[in-house]
Amino acid sequence: PAMVHQDVSSNIVSMFKIYLKGKVCRAYGDNTLVKLDDENQFMPDAMIVCDWSKINKTYIKGAPDLVVEILSPSTAKVDRTSKLEAYGKAGVKEYWIVSPLEEIVEVYYQNDGRLILSEVYSIDENGPDAEIKVSLYDDLFIKLEDVFDTYMKHCE
Repeated sequence: PAMVHQDVSSNIVSMFKIYLKGKVCRAYGDNTLVKLDDENQFMPDAMIVCDWSKINKTYIKGAPDLVVEILSPSTAKVDRTSKLEAYGKAGVKEYWIVSPLEEIVEVYYQNDGRLILSEVYSIDENGPDAEIKVSLYDDLFIKLEDVFDTYMKHCE
């Protein structure tokens, strides 16, 4: 699962970076620290930040606009509970929980300090051509097949 996790993370960050080139918002991958407040500090698998005042040389201070967490057996519970709650309270506008093994993306949207599940996209249910509409831009759509395009899932 670790290699699939890396493939999916790279796919998402790459698509965000390509789309955002020349735009105000910036995309970041894992190993970028986010300090929501003194108690809540995370390293999301992918994120988009549109407010440049939150970006400094070593970390992001405050809520990114969009956060992506990719599930692994060791992180799934935290991603679905305490991180979901902290990101919601901090004002994250859109939150994705990605399950690489099931090929599912759950999309949550901000609603008065809470992130509420809006859509669940599945390769099995929606097909590989299904597109996730990123709320930050009217014309940003990410195909499921591009998220889960990984040679590793075919390896033993």
